[in-house]
Amino acid sequence: MDETRFLSGQILLAMPGIGDARFDHAAIAICTHDESGAMGVGIGETIDGLTLHMLLKQLDIEPGSAPDVAIHLGGPVETRRGFVLHDAGWGGQDTVDVAGRWALSGSIDILRAIAAGTGPERFLIALGYAGWSEGQLEMEMSRHGWMNVAGDAELLFAVPTDARWRTGFGRVGIDPRMLAPAGGTA
Repeated sequence: MDETRFLSGQILLAMPGIGDARFDHAAIAICTHDESGAMGVGIGETIDGLTLHMLLKQLDIEPGSAPDVAIHLGGPVETRRGFVLHDAGWGGQDTVDVAGRWALSGSIDILRAIAAGTGPERFLIALGYAGWSEGQLEMEMSRHGWMNVAGDAELLFAVPTDARWRTGFGRVGIDPRMLAPAGGTA
């Protein structure tokens, strides 16, 4: 089977010139990928002016001990739906293990746990997601729209948001400043 079929736990990095402004310099943590499609959460951009405390207030949750972190732009699909990428040491009613590298939760119980100080130690909250239908991601990768690199908790939780795209390329020895947005013709 084609090795690009199952990318859960990988980070997709948008190649320069991907052709879709929504994904310019995107870094996306792939959470599910199988025969029917793929789903990932953007980790390379935050939503201006939206923080965890603001989000918790909108949901009538007292912030308690939760840090007031920025909320990420998870992708263009269902932008009002929230997702939390977090370390695998915490689990809730809908938590999904992502290739043993991190976990994904999408219910309000994780936000309550974070506010109460009983949630995961490391987490990233996003609104929206990126989704691909059956075969769509494979087609985009074959056209050199994306590059995948091994995902790990350090890239998700320790690298600053605005450095994840560049750091992802650097981990495989590529300086993204040297990438051309288009190929030549002969």
